[in-house]
Order: sequence, then structure tokens, then C-alpha cells
Amino acid sequence: MDQTAFQDLYPDDYANCYGCGRNNKSGLHLKSYWDGEESVCRHTPDSRYSGGVPGFLYGGMIASLMDCHGAGTAAAAKSRETGEPISRFVTASLKVDYLKPTPLGIELEIRARVTEIKGRKVTVNLRLLADNILCAKGTAVMVEIPAPPAEQETR
Repeated sequence: MDQTAFQDLYPDDYANCYGCGRNNKSGLHLKSYWDGEESVCRHTPDSRYSGGVPGFLYGGMIASLMDCHGAGTAAAAKSRETGEPISRFVTASLKVDYLKPTPLGIELEIRARVTEIKGRKVTVNLRLLADNILCAKGTAVMVEIPAPPAEQETR
């Protein structure tokens, strides 16, 4: 993609997340981008993230993928609305509905759409697809955290 990933715009102090932090050497390094009014993240999980049934992704990883993509989407949407640099969001709540087993060994697509921005709170609807089949859906409420001290001084 020609765009910069939302997560690559996080301040260095807030780029250490296991799922999406560019500074976490052991992390997944998830990347999220705008695709029209939705955002998209693509990821192929390693087989070590198998659930109770071999060949299928475990639910905790599904929630993690939705969590990180939801936080990135909230940050990008708030930045898009205010014109301010991207900030960091954390999860206030995450609800996931597991609809079908999610297979390993193929690229997954996580899509998000912002439904509400209200002050520091952003609500995001999420879908996880495997080979265009909806495997999970959810809703996340994300809350903006203050900028790192060095960043606050420049704002």
C-alpha cells in the first residue's frame, strides 16, 4: 500500500503494543489503512496460534486482532475529524461474536467502521473475514489517552 499505516504514526512512547507496536520486536506488527470509509488490516496468523481444534485460530487471537485494529481505526478517525496528529487509543470495551471457525494458513481481513466519535471516546464496528467469509464481528469502544509529555509540549 502507498499509504502510511495508522500504527506507524503513533508517538514512539506509545508504539510498543504486542499486536501493533512497531517498536515491539516480538510483536505481530499489524498495520491498518483507510479503504474509503472503512479501515482494513490484513494478517496471516502463524500456526502456533491454533485453538482447541488444529487448523483453526484461537479466539483470543481473534479478539487481539480486532482490538488492535479497532484502536488504530479510532485514532485515525479522530485525527481525520480534528486535523490533529494521530494519538493513541486504548480499549474501554470489546465485544466479539464468534460466528464460524477461523481457519489458519490464509490471510485474514479485519474491517472496521466508526459509528460514533464523542469527545475522547470512539465506537468502532469490526468484522473479521477469512476468504471473504465472515467469521467474527464485534464492537469496540476506544478511549483516547493523553499524548506523551514530550508530545504535549509541542501541541
